[in-house]
Amino acid sequence: MRYWKVFKNIFVMGFIVSVMWLMFSWSSMEFIRYASMDPRSIPITVKNKLCHVNNIDERVFVNNSSDLKMIYYVTPTYPRPEQVPELTRLAHTLMHVPKIHWIVADDQSLCSKDVADILRRTGLPYTHISSPKPYIYKGTNFPRGVANRRAALSWLQENADDGVLYFGDDDNTIDLQLFGEIRLTKKVSMFPVGLIGDYGVSSPVVKDGKVVGFFDSWPGSRMFAVDMAGFAVNIEFLKPSANMPYIAGHEEDRFLVSLGLKLEDIEPLAANCSKVLVWHTKTVKYKKPTLRVDIKKLEDVTAYKYFVNLLKETSRLGMASISNINGTKPYITRNRKSYETVADLH
Repeated sequence: MRYWKVFKNIFVMGFIVSVMWLMFSWSSMEFIRYASMDPRSIPITVKNKLCHVNNIDERVFVNNSSDLKMIYYVTPTYPRPEQVPELTRLAHTLMHVPKIHWIVADDQSLCSKDVADILRRTGLPYTHISSPKPYIYKGTNFPRGVANRRAALSWLQENADDGVLYFGDDDNTIDLQLFGEIRLTKKVSMFPVGLIGDYGVSSPVVKDGKVVGFFDSWPGSRMFAVDMAGFAVNIEFLKPSANMPYIAGHEEDRFLVSLGLKLEDIEPLAANCSKVLVWHTKTVKYKKPTLRVDIKKLEDVTAYKYFVNLLKETSRLGMASISNINGTKPYITRNRKSYETVADLH
């Protein structure tokens, strides 16, 4: 009897260990399988919640002419100490803009009272969405904002037939002039964004009124090397295929590619991309970069005078220093290729 009990205990322990080993092996294989997959193909379940929609413009000090196109200003946000002050600052800019609908998609599973109070006090038409990021990304900050923008895109495709879409983060600073310009977008318009990367600015390069390349410190084999705040899209050009993948650093590019956008479709704004009307400001100190550029030599290439003016503007506003001796050597990208000078684009 004693040996039978020992045998029984050994059998039970062996069975338990075998089950634990099988469970560990299965979970490990699943992890490896997902890790090796394209992030866009990983089964992702996100439960969005429509918190509130207000279509009534309660502002009495703004002239909302019916002739103006509606701007749908999409802001992804997430809970942090700076969330309320940054949304408050942005709200006081948007309150001066006529014919605008603010879509705020919040990265949390509940409808935040703080966010709702800010939206309500603006008097703006708005949509408040609870759009938490997928669980597989909970342990990291990347790709931040994608779930929020995807939720806003879904709402727009169901509720908006015309107007202009613009993605504006809660820590961006926008010149009011930009709203008047993007409102005229026919397909996709683009313009410079200040305080970006190692060049101090991210911008399309314009020649004879057409976009011929991109000036951005992280080309990343992107067809459209632009910042999220550097373009606007006409809602009529927002095709059902429009999608933004969970691939950090490629959100803008893949979204624009999903629209079927071509280089010749792009409408350059902000004085042919020579002026900065939006900045990617943050609540941290900005380290000003130095660009190694022979500005005098560039001035001889008259076809790119707007790009030269942008570099001068970038220096004048203190976003980057320009030196013909020291600093980072910048490149221009076109069709996923990098070029040292604008002359190489000919």
